[in-house]
This record gives sequence, C-alpha cells and structure tokens, in this order.
Amino acid sequence: MTQGHTIKATLLVALLLNVLLAGCFGSPETISQDDEPSSNYPDIYERHTLEWNWTGSYSRVLEDGPHEPLSVQEATIDVDTSGTWEGGPNTAEVHLSYWLPSNTELGDQVPVIAVISPYFSYGQQGSESSPTNVVSAGRGEFIYDNFVPHGYALAQVAVFATEESTGCFDYRGDGEGQGIHAAVEWLGTQNWSNGNVAIYGKSYEGATAWEAAAQGSSHLKTIVPISGTTALGPLLYKNGSAEARSQVMHSNYGGSILDYDTDDLDNMCADVVEGFLAGPTRYGLGELDPYMDNYYDERSHIDKALGKYNGSIYWVQGLQDWNVDPHQVFGGPPGTNWYQAYIDAGYDVAGMLGQWEHNYPDQWSKHNNQESGYGGEAIQNMTRWDWGQDLFEWMEYYLKDIGEKPDLHAQIQRNDGQWRIEETWPPLDVERLPLELSDCTNDGAFVGGGAPVVGGGQTLTVECPAMSDTEHLHIAGLATIHLSAVPTFDGGQIFVEMQDAETGIRLGHATMDVRYHAGGYEAQTVIPGQVITMLMEFQAIDAILPAGHGLRFVLSEQGEDYLAPACGTTCTVHVLPSLSIVELPLIERTEADVLLTPQSEEAANNN
Repeated sequence: MTQGHTIKATLLVALLLNVLLAGCFGSPETISQDDEPSSNYPDIYERHTLEWNWTGSYSRVLEDGPHEPLSVQEATIDVDTSGTWEGGPNTAEVHLSYWLPSNTELGDQVPVIAVISPYFSYGQQGSESSPTNVVSAGRGEFIYDNFVPHGYALAQVAVFATEESTGCFDYRGDGEGQGIHAAVEWLGTQNWSNGNVAIYGKSYEGATAWEAAAQGSSHLKTIVPISGTTALGPLLYKNGSAEARSQVMHSNYGGSILDYDTDDLDNMCADVVEGFLAGPTRYGLGELDPYMDNYYDERSHIDKALGKYNGSIYWVQGLQDWNVDPHQVFGGPPGTNWYQAYIDAGYDVAGMLGQWEHNYPDQWSKHNNQESGYGGEAIQNMTRWDWGQDLFEWMEYYLKDIGEKPDLHAQIQRNDGQWRIEETWPPLDVERLPLELSDCTNDGAFVGGGAPVVGGGQTLTVECPAMSDTEHLHIAGLATIHLSAVPTFDGGQIFVEMQDAETGIRLGHATMDVRYHAGGYEAQTVIPGQVITMLMEFQAIDAILPAGHGLRFVLSEQGEDYLAPACGTTCTVHVLPSLSIVELPLIERTEADVLLTPQSEEAANNN
C-alpha cells in the first residue's frame, strides 16, 4: 500500500470512530481545516485592522496555503475547425501550460484558475513576452503565489495563432471562442480536476472570459473580468465616435504575434483580412458600413452569454479606464446597463469599482501615476491590498463549495478616494436632478446671429451655477446630456467634458457622432439643417461636487483618445444650449457608509 493510501485509510478509520462515539460523548460541531466556512473570514469592515503582506508588487492572501506548486506541465488540444474560418485550416491546436498543487499527488482533485491570452510570446522577435510555460508577471504570479498553495491549479492558455497554438488569429471571433471553449472543457475533465474552472484576467484576458461564457460550458463556474472587453464595437466606437486605435487594432495584434516564417500564412485567413478593413469602414461610412452586422456582431459576447452562461461574475472595473472604458460594464442597449441586466437575470454578481485606470485593484505602481481629475485625488486610498483575500473567499465558494455564499455587493470608490458598499451600482436609490442649460452661461462663437458652433477648431464652454450652497452633491451613476443641435453635414461629432467649475477638476466625459444621436450602436442618416437631440450618456461617474460649486461643460469636436470626425473641419454642429438639459444621478450617503480599506505607510506604494 502506498503512503497516500495509508494516510487515507487512517483518516477513514478516525472518521468512523468519531461518528460511532458521537452519541456517547455529545456532538460538538467540528470544522475541518479544508471546510472552514466563510463566517470565519474577517469581516470586510474589519480588514483594515489586520496585518497584510504589502511588500510586493501585488496583494497577498492573509494566510499562505499548505501546498507546494509542482513542476509545469504542458498540453496541446486538437480542435476541429472545419467551416470555422473562410480559407483557414480544418484543424487547429490550442497550447496551454499548467501547474498543479502538491495535494494532487495524494489523489485530490482541484479546481482550475485559467488565464487565457494572446500575450504569451507576444511582441517583436527578440523582445517577446514569456511563453505559457513561464509564470507570467503580475497576473500569473498573483494566482501562482496566492491560490496554488491553497489547492488550486493555474493554467495559462494561448489563443489560436499565438505562442504555440495554431490556426487563424481572428481577434475575438467565433474561431477564437471555439478554441477557448476547447481549453475550458479540457481543464474541466482531467483526472486531477474537480470539474470547476474560473477565468481571470484584465483587458484582453477579461475578454476571453466573456468569450468562454458565451460558449456555455458546464465547467465554467465563475469569471473575473478586470476591465475586460465585453463587445468590440462599443469598445472602439462610443456612440459612433472612433477611438484612435480603432483603425489599426486588428493589424497591430497581427503584427505582434507574427514570427515571420511560413507558419504565418495560416494566420492570414479571410477573417483576419476582414479585421484590417472593419475599422476604417465604420469610421468613414457610419450607417453604410458593410461590416456593421457581421464583423462586430460576431465579436459581441456579453449579449450572447446572457442566459447561456451558467456561472457567477466578479466584475472589476476602473472608473478612470480609457482603454476598456466603464461603458463595457455600465452600457448596453439604450436605457440599460449590463451589470444590472445580469443581476436581473438571476446571476450571482459582485463588483469592485475603483478610481484606477486600466489596472488591477492592487496594481499600485500604476495607481501612483494617475493625474488630478483622472483618479489622482483617490490615490492615497486606491490600492486594494485585500484584493487577494477578497478573491480567495469568492473562489473558495464558487470553485470548492466551501463556506457561506459571498455577499453579492458592489464595492465602489468615490473620486476623493472614499470606499463604500452598495447593493448594486449605479445605486437603486438614485434621484435624477435636471439641470437646464438655459440657466447657464456660454462663450459660444455665434455665426450670423445663430446658435454657437462646435467644430472646425471652435469649442463651446457652458458654465452653470451651484445647485446647492449648503450641501455636497454626490453624483453616482450615468449622467446624461440631451443636447439639441443642428448638424451642417451628414456627420460631425461632439465631445463633452464635465468639470467642477470652481477647481477645474474633470468629473467625466461623453462623446457622440451625430449619426448615432439616438444612442446605442445604430447609425442613421442626418439631414443637414434639421434639429436633432443627441441623447448623450457620460461614462460612469462616482464623484463629489462640493457645496457652492457649479458645473462646467466643455464641448469640442475631438476629445481625448478619439479621432476627429471623418468629414473633417467642414462638418460643424450648431448647438442650442437653451433647449438642452443635463440630468445628474444623485445619492445621499453618510460617514456610516464608509468602508475603510487596508492602507499603511509601510505599504509598497507609499515607499
């Protein structure tokens, strides 16, 4: 008999004796170390009183696990891709590497936390990132150090056409989703797996979580998308306004995964070529874009996952993220937001929403670089040193069925750094305060006695007086501006920045191509000279406007990170402030609602 079988036999005898003797000596509750319930976890409001390991580059769990990581193993999965790509191969391989905890040597089955990415061996030759069989910096290390010792497997998976995976790089298309699904199924059916898989990661690695969710695998139990892309169209075009990267997104990725050998020919199937064209056509043609109903619809995953995915969601989003902006979470069809839509559909959803940019909650080195109006006022309380513990409690329940169900709430940070907990976000008790721009002043350049003009190098600033001289206003949610305008062309664009009028601090922004004035993703022809109402929605805001401070709205044709309208400087827009209105979502909270988070002068971010 092996040592492992001897240990198991001894434990079984001890368990039987406990059961037999329980009636004689009473039955006190006993809790095994492996089945420690979440009620023994420190209360979230007490975490700031505990000692944390904050000497490294990422957060750590309160207690290290008892197991050792075993040596890396690798696997290649064959996928039938016949009919998947036009002009592509009929079979392709997904390559992955994985690390098991030492308790699997005793026969234990463990859950898997996967990072699925195009970023393994990514970049130009000679300066590529590490391959899948090396624990990746930050994201992989975080799982490796915190979770593998607690009895989890870590897997690093390369999407099709990256690292050693083959096939076409169709950039979040159906083929990529098929390969991701194959990896999840493989990880969930190995003899060392308990059948439960999680996907964790930021940005593209958060997008792969949604791609997997849209496939509906029974093994995928939870996803943790951190500023993860949910749909490609809204990522690159906010109400039709084109981000600068929209024109080259697909080609930039293609250039970074090429090895410049004969295998690269397999990457260049028709789906890839289509991606090179999709950006410029949407920017220039709007409602006439031939790719609107195929390329971008294929790459929208959050709508496909709703009702098909069978797991939970821990949603993490930077409210100052300009890479994968909050609209990816708090967006969707006009009048809805995806975060609440999933709650309403019965999903277990939690959120952590900080004032960071395109970063992890504990990525302190990046937090420290944020400027005023872009999270800078929140830096002193921004880094979540308890993120590892927070996620650990989540994974224990959803991957191991250990402990009580986690609280399904949203941890939200205000622009001044203060944290609190809401049942959901935007909060359910929001009251919308109208602000008539007719009550404000503006510095618009009037043409021929008509309305002020935006475009062609001309901007418009609207200054509004304080709405309260005695109370702070807490803006929490999706503010709107319904802007009456008269386009001079079937095209044009308005970018609005909301500022604190006293300090000049930026509070939020909104942008819209006039062809998308009804909101959402559908363009329509605009008749020059006809009055339209642009139903603009600001990116998510959680901010304090101090008592006595008014608001300033700066309107231009080209905001940060966005291209100027494709029609150039001639397609100006006449704005009618007297017929326009802003609505602010307001809440009232007290000091009793404040969540203190672990912070210290000894923490790495303060050194």
